[in-house]
Amino acid sequence: MRKYGLIGFPLGHSFSKKYFTEKFEREGIDDAVYENYPLEDINGFEPLYKGDPELMGLNVTIPHKEAIIPFLDVLSEDARNIGAVNTICLCTKTGRMVKVGHNTDTSGFRKSLEENLTEMPAEALVLGTGGSSKAVVYVLEDMDIKVTRVSSSGKEGAIAYSDLTDKLVRKAELIVNTTPLGMHPNTDACPDIPYDALTTNHLLFDLVYNPVVTKFMQEGRNRGASAVNGYQMLVYQAEEAWEIWNR
Repeated sequence: MRKYGLIGFPLGHSFSKKYFTEKFEREGIDDAVYENYPLEDINGFEPLYKGDPELMGLNVTIPHKEAIIPFLDVLSEDARNIGAVNTICLCTKTGRMVKVGHNTDTSGFRKSLEENLTEMPAEALVLGTGGSSKAVVYVLEDMDIKVTRVSSSGKEGAIAYSDLTDKLVRKAELIVNTTPLGMHPNTDACPDIPYDALTTNHLLFDLVYNPVVTKFMQEGRNRGASAVNGYQMLVYQAEEAWEIWNR
């Protein structure tokens, strides 16, 4: 049996197990299973893969997308450039295990963004500075979009939420939430930005997908902005992960 799974903590919000289980059933893939592996400490990664020779691939989520890197043997170009990994291929080559890290957040975000924008904005705000935000910034900068990163601390090359002005928000017609704020069960939370500065030209892109409409998205829609969640991005990146595991 081929085994795949997701590492991170907590995993109560996980999209991947349900998606891959349904995919396997729908496509008649009866020699594969997908499980959640909640790892509060990244040091649990080594005992996990060493203890199960049938484990062939893993997805990686909060808070381990960056912390996993020292445990891997090889990084794809995207993963290396971004400094974050969300997919691991456990490949056996010449009799030994090789752990290869990839980042499918990039292609997932790009494809979903292109589906929702016919014309790319000149500027964007990216809320959060974690592993997912690094992939988002990488894509936006590759598309020649000027990025301002925003964090609660105002560190790591970002400005603080308290420094966000109406003018900054009006100029950045794409605002991407890469934080878990608003994710189930804490659905009343949302990033603290000046929502009244939003216009009908804005797109709010929330990487959170549960609930379907987050408070961040609703605050935007209440002011005439467009808003989408991260579900389609997750589908795209899951399918790319499957391709990587089966090359």
